[in-house]
Amino acid sequence: MIDLFAGAGGFGIASKIAGADLRLSVEIDRKACETLRMNHADSSHSVHEGSVLDFSGQQMREMAGLDKSDPLLVVGGAPCQPFSKNAYWTDPGEDLKLRLAFYRGDDSVYKRPPSITEPRPDERRNLLLEFARLVIEAKADGFVLENVASIFHPRNKETAEFFIDVMKDAGMNVAIFKGNSAEFGVPQKRQRVFIYGARSQTPEIPEITHSEEPSIFLKPFVSVGEAIAAYSGDEFFEREELISGRYAHHLADVPPGWNYKALTAWAGHPNPSFEAESRFWNFLLKLHPEKLSWTVAASPGPWTGPFHWDTRRLRTPELAAIQSFPDGYRFAGSRRDRVRQIGNAVPPKLAAPVIVKVLEAIA
Repeated sequence: MIDLFAGAGGFGIASKIAGADLRLSVEIDRKACETLRMNHADSSHSVHEGSVLDFSGQQMREMAGLDKSDPLLVVGGAPCQPFSKNAYWTDPGEDLKLRLAFYRGDDSVYKRPPSITEPRPDERRNLLLEFARLVIEAKADGFVLENVASIFHPRNKETAEFFIDVMKDAGMNVAIFKGNSAEFGVPQKRQRVFIYGARSQTPEIPEITHSEEPSIFLKPFVSVGEAIAAYSGDEFFEREELISGRYAHHLADVPPGWNYKALTAWAGHPNPSFEAESRFWNFLLKLHPEKLSWTVAASPGPWTGPFHWDTRRLRTPELAAIQSFPDGYRFAGSRRDRVRQIGNAVPPKLAAPVIVKVLEAIA
């Protein structure tokens, strides 16, 4: 397996859970690369710090130590930030259409693709299709692409469907799965979309393992209190968890499981501090130990939740556990670096079942 846009290694952990052999992780962020090297120290696995724009599919195989006959699964979570910008989707993307036509063998359309090392105004603009390019060039047997659910928003749908058509044209049998991480044992409400496929046959949809209403077939959701209980001791204290400033006393008054609206007349507060619907929903948002966590953010504001029910910020190992990273997984950099890496990651326990289905289709 090769992991593109590897970040802190969520897909890499998922590969081990699923039984795949992770050979190469590609990531442009230096701190994330440090994290990958700290946790995936293996002579058979290499970390490449750089952009996916800088190499071809054949070069990618060589970087992974693979020859042409080795079966290959390419996975990745292309950065989701461009998918919320109108300018991205109004761009016709003719350069990528021509390039992909060339790589599919239609050189009557375009004789030679532009250099993949040429700079662009926003190199994230076409990363979704750069992922497709590398899968096609490397002649991969299967792929898994992960992204935010809004990739199929009407504003974004055309580009997502173009990506799917490209993969089908390349011989992939494509499936789509919208997964809720809580249904796979992750203590967090987090919706993600997986577009995945294999050359041999269409992979199946993963079966959920957990439910809010457990049965003889399904386990109960994992509460956030259960998931992070091991990190409540003083030995895990982080200076940045302390709360101070303008809204500190307001946060202290918010009950577990509530946000700022608990301090409004709408909620019956005798001395309301805020007006309902006047703030974003995650303002002063506090976890409840017996419930799921809300989605942890990569770049939260100073008063953006979720906060711990003990009126503090969540610790790094707590955030990692909420994302289903294994105990002891380390993250490089400052507090901001660590939070960003964790928040941007795909939950390993959500990604692993998808990888399993692709491996079954390839086998």
